[in-house]
Amino acid sequence: MTDETLKPSPLQALHEELNARMGGYAGYALPESYPSGMEVEHLHTRRQAGLFDISFLGQVRVRAKEGDPAVAAEALEALMPLDIRGLAQNRVRYGLLTTDHGGIRDDLAISRLGDDFLLMLNGENREDNADYLENALGGECRLIREFDRAMLSLQGPSSAGVLARVLDPAAITGMKYRDSLELSWEGGVIIVSRFGYTGMEGFDISIAAEQAEVFARRLLAEAEVEPAGLETRNSLRMEAGLCLYGVDIDRTTSPVEAALVGSIAACRRAGGERAGGYPGAETIEGQMEHGVYRQRVGLRPEEAVLLSSGVELFSDEARTDQVGRITSGCFSPTLRAMIGMGYVMPSHAAEGTRLFAVDGEGQPRTVVVTPLPFVPQTGH
Repeated sequence: MTDETLKPSPLQALHEELNARMGGYAGYALPESYPSGMEVEHLHTRRQAGLFDISFLGQVRVRAKEGDPAVAAEALEALMPLDIRGLAQNRVRYGLLTTDHGGIRDDLAISRLGDDFLLMLNGENREDNADYLENALGGECRLIREFDRAMLSLQGPSSAGVLARVLDPAAITGMKYRDSLELSWEGGVIIVSRFGYTGMEGFDISIAAEQAEVFARRLLAEAEVEPAGLETRNSLRMEAGLCLYGVDIDRTTSPVEAALVGSIAACRRAGGERAGGYPGAETIEGQMEHGVYRQRVGLRPEEAVLLSSGVELFSDEARTDQVGRITSGCFSPTLRAMIGMGYVMPSHAAEGTRLFAVDGEGQPRTVVVTPLPFVPQTGH
């Protein structure tokens, strides 16, 4: 039974028909897994294609009131360390909204479509972050909320071939990684981005809510496609070493600590042509120059134990010297092993460093610092 306080997804009826095990995420009722289970879903997505419902994402468009996209780009650059002026038509980038103290307000995808910039906000704080953007962008820009649109994600090596049979084949096969296109389907507009948050080849698809179920059924009719739930999305992003907002990153973590310096454009860094000028720039630039007190790393236990969020890490088995904390962990179906991520002091962040955690029964367990990603990213 679904919690009645949760919002139904536009695909609610389809999930129920497919006997999904439902759960709550970002205020929505969404499938955690289907009868085949997370492990089967995960491996099928790795081999062919999995279809995910990610309608919890908050879609907003930013547009200059006078129609000049350069004005909107300049306003957005004042809020995040991206080269938005240099974002070409029909391209998408991963980026961060930063706080005045150098923390991460949100991580998002931003596309340039015509004169508009389309932002995909995380679901948990999408209303607050949309309000923040609307207030911070100033009087020259409009923010248009499109929270009523559905969002699907088709991920896996067969995804391009499948999508080319459903949409314009020339358009789909011609898309490069991080291209984003507006296409027509059944009289509506679909926004297709060759992108995703699984570290794999795949596409994120924005579609009108009333068309979402028909489109999802069309994709599921293809032999290569199986439905996949949020547990599989989580295990795939973990294998790829990607952060989950509110778990691995939040307002208390900086891009430098989170190993997300690659999301800071060269032109916005110290010495760049448009250095700084975004919230927390001084703090972040200082960390890039002088280092940080903690950094995100991959973790592997020496035994088959789950690495649980919030568990403290120590340099010694007696647990007298705390050096970090686990933020997330799961079973990796690809590696047939437990994996996790967390933050540790730089002095204990080298590959192969042995640390100690405590399991649910109070027993010390050895955890080894491991390079990220756990599984190489593909499709890039």
